[in-house]
Amino acid sequence: MTTSNHTPLRAISLREQARNAIRTSIVMGQIQPGNVESVVKVAAELGVSITPVREAVMDLANLGIVEVIRNKGFRVPVLTEQDLDEIFKLRTMLEVPAMREVAENFHGTDPEPFKTLAADIILAAREGDVRRFLDSDRKFHKALLETLGNHRLVQTVEQLRDQARMQGLQKMADHGDLTESAEEHLEILSAIAAGDGDLSAELMTRHLAHSRGIWADRPEPQAT
Repeated sequence: MTTSNHTPLRAISLREQARNAIRTSIVMGQIQPGNVESVVKVAAELGVSITPVREAVMDLANLGIVEVIRNKGFRVPVLTEQDLDEIFKLRTMLEVPAMREVAENFHGTDPEPFKTLAADIILAAREGDVRRFLDSDRKFHKALLETLGNHRLVQTVEQLRDQARMQGLQKMADHGDLTESAEEHLEILSAIAAGDGDLSAELMTRHLAHSRGIWADRPEPQAT
């Protein structure tokens, strides 16, 4: 597990912070699928005790993101190309019509909190901070979905995001190519704030294609 970008965790919600750190390492491909990871080693790398890391691993196991290996640690399941295609298609089926609905019902909602998150995504991209980029990206899309009041939708999309692989993001950041993708969040928000459901859906379709394309270090899926 590569943890060179980690800083010591705060003494608040260590379980949640450890869960987020491990989850991000999985999504970025820094924890190699199929390898057994030691809870003791991860705890040392994160600068916390074993307990919050063990609890975080159990949380991730309950979500199907990792497999607990008794007396050894945990392992990230190996995903096939078919698995990743299914995740992308499910996300498209859920998030594209959801963004259309968000736009159609956004009237009267204060856009400023969403603008702040979008700005943070862009700043993280410019600074090459992939972990911050992913964290802010997650918060931005979750916050938009939450405006619909459908908790099951939010939870399902969150789980699908956790199963994705985004190892291409670091390469994009290293080459200064992440900002363009980051700025798409402002485009999506502008369409939503304008109440344009069709444009919001179109932009979200393009945005999601990155999760199976350049963000995952793969060719972009062809529009159908």
